[in-house]
Amino acid sequence: MSRLTTTMTTRLTTAMMWLMGRGDEASCAEVARHLQSYLDGHTDATQVRRIEKHLEHCRRCGLEARTYREIKGALSRRGAPVDPAAAARLTAFGQSLLAAGGDRPDDEGPA
Repeated sequence: MSRLTTTMTTRLTTAMMWLMGRGDEASCAEVARHLQSYLDGHTDATQVRRIEKHLEHCRRCGLEARTYREIKGALSRRGAPVDPAAAARLTAFGQSLLAAGGDRPDDEGPA
């Protein structure tokens, strides 16, 4: 194998690991599906470990988690009940951003 082919194979393998998740780490898509439940404390210990391991390495998912935490914090400090329709719109907006951006590795390092 040429050096170029080896380099390309290594990068492709790395990208596939990010997209599909590693055995003990969630993928971007899996984090997107379970992020709200994770942040609300409604995931089992195995899922928590997989998501936390992913968030350590994926800047994009880490930023999304941090944003949701800040929103939840601001809403809880406000003291008023959260309008379920507004929460649904916010969730739909987040999902539309994820769908528009697709799942891809982020080379910028941890969040």
